[in-house]
Amino acid sequence: MTSIDRTRPRRLPYSVGVLTLLGAFSFVATLACDTFERTPGEVADLEGTAPSEQLSGTVSPTPTTATQPGPNAPPSAMVSVHVFDTAGRLVGPLSVPEIERSDAEWRELLSDEQFRILRSSGTERAFCGTLLDNKKEGVYACAGCGLPLFASDSKFKSGTGWPSFFQPIAPGNVAELVDKSHGMVRTEINCARCAGHLGHVFEDGPPPTGLRFCLNSESLNFTEADRLAELADPAATGASATDSAAPETATLVFAGGCFWCVEAVFEELAGVREAISGYAGGSADTANYRAVCSGTTGHAEAVRITYEPAKISYEQLLRVHLATHDPTTLNRQGADVGTQYRSAIFYADETEKRTAERILDEAARTGAFSKPIVTTLEPLGTFYPAESSHQNYVCLNPNQGYVQSVAWPKVKKVREKFSGLLKETSPLER
Repeated sequence: MTSIDRTRPRRLPYSVGVLTLLGAFSFVATLACDTFERTPGEVADLEGTAPSEQLSGTVSPTPTTATQPGPNAPPSAMVSVHVFDTAGRLVGPLSVPEIERSDAEWRELLSDEQFRILRSSGTERAFCGTLLDNKKEGVYACAGCGLPLFASDSKFKSGTGWPSFFQPIAPGNVAELVDKSHGMVRTEINCARCAGHLGHVFEDGPPPTGLRFCLNSESLNFTEADRLAELADPAATGASATDSAAPETATLVFAGGCFWCVEAVFEELAGVREAISGYAGGSADTANYRAVCSGTTGHAEAVRITYEPAKISYEQLLRVHLATHDPTTLNRQGADVGTQYRSAIFYADETEKRTAERILDEAARTGAFSKPIVTTLEPLGTFYPAESSHQNYVCLNPNQGYVQSVAWPKVKKVREKFSGLLKETSPLER
């Protein structure tokens, strides 16, 4: 068949509207979660205050457990997380409702210091946290809702003055969002279930992830390894440690410009078993490259991703997608123009739809992009795999002009921005 030539020189420069850490602020990574998170008034209030007056937590407080919303509460959005069962085993991923409470309700559950940090994005003073030097084996859970967040085997001494970990206990339990406060651009980390502020994550950690999750002690409760059954969550009822109820693999479909590029990006991620280029949004009779390139079929060049939820979550994959293409240009990615190059998330069910809506709303609310996001949310109909000549294209054609100028920069971006999510060996390097 006749194919559209993508080897021609592009008259317009390719660009992606992705938020990156600016070089001028690179020093922030070495300062971790310090008093840049505070207002000048908060810093002044703490100076000269005895550490015993600044902290209210203990090493092993009674864990806070999740409670169900009242009968008149509106339906909550769902998140996919791992929790402990009554045998002290981590199970999941399980779909659980987000926890939303009023400030008055949170104040009843939390100490003043916990409320200031978890609900008002505060920061405790360096080297003062009760969990900084804790060397016991166990699990660190959210002080607001009891969701397990980090395990002791990923804790390390960073020298920054705050408890530091190189990875969460499970994909999806820790949410990330852009923090542009205090004239800087950082990645804030929150509890995925109750949105409690935990700290920030930086790309200066040890192997194997290269990440440093910088936490406030007051945002955490520690439970020793022989008492993990105390963290049992109602959502774990009927689940097992092997998680027979949860699928070993799941699939999703994203569109973000040329499918060669999108496929290459997601092939880099640990937990992604397969990425297939294809077409979504149109009918079977027009699901071919020549027809789709006309821009009149309703199809988008899309990629079907098969992944392991136990290793990488739907939310993490969504964040990678938004960060590696430009979600602010309508029916266009760089010099590729047409509805087939639209930014789209094809959702398979209401849970995926609500998760995508939440991530898109968060990106808009935090100003992650300088222009409005135009990514469409579309129900997933039939996904049609593309012709064999389009599969694994970047790997098989690394020196092709379009690949060099458009696809490779996106691959480099995912490697730089999501170093903790990468496969040990890139498929492109084999």
